Formats: sequence, C-alpha cells, structure tokens
Amino acid sequence: MVNSTITVRKASVDDIEKLYDIIQGYAKQGIMLPRTREMLQEQIETFVVAEHDGLLIGCGSLTRLGPDLVEIRSLGMTPGYKGQGIGGKLVNFLVEEARSHGITKVMALTYEVAFFQKNGFTLVPKEIFPEKVWKDCMHCKKQYCCDEIAVLKRLD
Repeated sequence: MVNSTITVRKASVDDIEKLYDIIQGYAKQGIMLPRTREMLQEQIETFVVAEHDGLLIGCGSLTRLGPDLVEIRSLGMTPGYKGQGIGGKLVNFLVEEARSHGITKVMALTYEVAFFQKNGFTLVPKEIFPEKVWKDCMHCKKQYCCDEIAVLKRLD
C-alpha cells in the first residue's frame, strides 16, 4: 500500500497532460465524461491531484453548481492505484475545499456508490439537483438514459 506517501495538492497547468490521460482512460470506458486539454486548462483551478513519489496518480475536481452546492467530478486514478485510499484522500481534500468556501452540500454522480458511502455520502434522487441538469446533463449523450447514481454529503 502506497497510502503513507500520497500527497494531494491543487493542480497546475503542468499537470494537464496527465489529467487528460487519466480522464480519457475512464471516458473510453464510458464511465466519465471526456475533457479536452483546452477544457482542462480553462478549469485547472477546480482540479486537485494525488502524487506518489512525484508521479501524478489521481485527480478530481470540484465544480460549483449553485450558491450552496458543488459537484465532485473527474475523480480517477492511474491504473494500478485503485483501492489504496487515494480516492478517499482526494474526496477529503475536495470536501475541505468546499467547506472553506462556505459550501454546505457536496454531490456526485457515480457508479461507485459504496466508495462514496464509505466517505460519508448518502444516496439521493438525481432530480433534487436541477442545477446539475441544466448545467451539464442537457449536453450529455446519456441525458435520457442516465444510469449514474446521485450521492450527497451535507456539510452543515
């Protein structure tokens, strides 16, 4: 287990290529929305990364959907690092980031429900997030057949 030497930090433009690689790996499997390098550059301030011995091995981002709601997105690991506590460290970092900005609700759409439950999230109906639907879902190819599950963590 490499967990003891994992560091989490805010992403920088130098991380874009590795972020792109991680996200594309998941996007090719149909379990994460793809992001272009240009999108990553525009949104780099929303991303955090996990490193092990100087290697970028995981990422996640936090996107504001409303005055009191943010979404965890693009949460993923380099192959071979899953199941080692890295995702939990990324989620904790993102939750603390939300808390520091006075955000009271953190949501995610996921296929990894047990992981999010282990990290303090509860199942909720997707329909309670109209902010998400209007911001992103209307552009998604799975709009009318979405099989992701919504989870929520309340920080108040």
